[in-house]
Amino acid sequence: MRAAGSNAAASTAVLAVGAKARAALERSGGAAAPLAAFPDAPYYDAAGEIVWVGARLPAMHPRAVVTAAPVARGRTARFGALPGEAWSPRLPPPARATAAAAARLAARVGALGAPRGFGALLAGATPAFPLDLAVPRVRALAAAFDADDAAGVERAARALLGLGGGLTPSGDDLAGGALFGRLLVAAEPAPWRAAGAALAAEALRASHAISAALLADLACGASFAPLHATADALARGDDDAALASGGALAALGHSSGWDMLAGLVIGATGKCQP
Repeated sequence: MRAAGSNAAASTAVLAVGAKARAALERSGGAAAPLAAFPDAPYYDAAGEIVWVGARLPAMHPRAVVTAAPVARGRTARFGALPGEAWSPRLPPPARATAAAAARLAARVGALGAPRGFGALLAGATPAFPLDLAVPRVRALAAAFDADDAAGVERAARALLGLGGGLTPSGDDLAGGALFGRLLVAAEPAPWRAAGAALAAEALRASHAISAALLADLACGASFAPLHATADALARGDDDAALASGGALAALGHSSGWDMLAGLVIGATGKCQP
């Protein structure tokens, strides 16, 4: 595919692409513009959809555009022909046994090294300031999941949105990871997907467009490859594989991976600490 008004020399080759990114680039004619609020970030706008662009992305994602060469930040990027296949993850069938597997994973997180962000809760510790002040909110979120109360989860998660540093706040990653985790065990996903849609809309106000988009992906069950690998391992009851993929997940970002891992455990088990 060739971007309108560009030439082959100006187009960046794409090595791999996520399904959401592919659809967006097809609509945009292969062009992606930097986000005005984040001109130096690896996130771009393609036909109104946020895409994640880079030559060395740490994981696949439905929004990922993996390029053969680095893309200049702050300028419109133009891409050549897209790969024939796009990466599109699927959730394993929901099962109660996944909750027990998630609890076993939480009990072994010490093997993954020092936890960051809300991941400290999985190790029975208190997160560093300022996240320590939000621990009661996380406990309220876990209690709502434990009660199978989707409306209560939405209320508790709203109080976490925007909390923490980084491009995606820890509270957003935790809430999104928790909704992803609930989809792994929920007999009826509709209430949880509805709660996720409402929270993603709220994140536009409490955080920003990038975090809101990634939270929406988590709540729909389509996110980072290591998170899906962890979900698949939990569904199989393969504890060693779950630990290995959980480690790959924890390595994402400064604390985003740990926050999502903690959220997954909370959503699947209704508990925020072992």
